[in-house]
Amino acid sequence: MVPVPLFGSFSGGPELLIVGFVLAVLVFGLIIPIGIAYWVYRDADARGNDDATLWAVATVLAGLFVTVFGAVAVAVLYLLVGRE
Repeated sequence: MVPVPLFGSFSGGPELLIVGFVLAVLVFGLIIPIGIAYWVYRDADARGNDDATLWAVATVLAGLFVTVFGAVAVAVLYLLVGRE
């Protein structure tokens, strides 16, 4: 019986899977939290909040340590508490 290739008939299938996984981790682990932090900073700065930088740093740190859900949680907390 001939074994069936797991990733199709082209070479480099497992490598492409690994590269795709790394790119997904970068997008969800870095770019989205930084984008959310940028939005939080711009909104807080436009409203005259003195703690705009603190909110942005908290969003990035939560995004790095608790993934995207942490960044979203800090953004929701900002929407509830930070907007005066």
